[in-house]
Amino acid sequence: MKSLQIKNVEYRDEIAAIKQIRTKVFQSEQRVAAELEFDGLDDGAVHLLAYLDDQAVGTARIRNIDAVTAKIERLAVLPKARKQGIGKELIKTAMETIYFQNKSQVIVHAQEYIARLYQQLGFEVIGERFNEAGIAHVKMIAQLSQTN
Repeated sequence: MKSLQIKNVEYRDEIAAIKQIRTKVFQSEQRVAAELEFDGLDDGAVHLLAYLDDQAVGTARIRNIDAVTAKIERLAVLPKARKQGIGKELIKTAMETIYFQNKSQVIVHAQEYIARLYQQLGFEVIGERFNEAGIAHVKMIAQLSQTN
């Protein structure tokens, strides 16, 4: 049985692993331009890395938008690790992290083909389909309850 761990990491400490995953998924597979993928916003974000048997196989970043809203971005899982629930666990961990930052709303720009995964976790589609980096996306929002 494979062991999955998701860790909150410092970007500067894990830049090689994060870049390797995102470059493979976004640039090599999806043909996203490097300047769009690496947009200069990583230093100010919270980063998650998913490790399968101690190998980094997935990543996501969280950016604060305002006092109540955060955005999950750059969710990527390497091809060899897909279809094992790693993306879902990254999203759940990101939402938990955002909750503990006392935010009440989470936004994603989900690639259209993966929107169903986000819906399973409480996100709703807001607005119309749009293109981002030449890929069909939908804006999705989830509300987090802050009950004490």
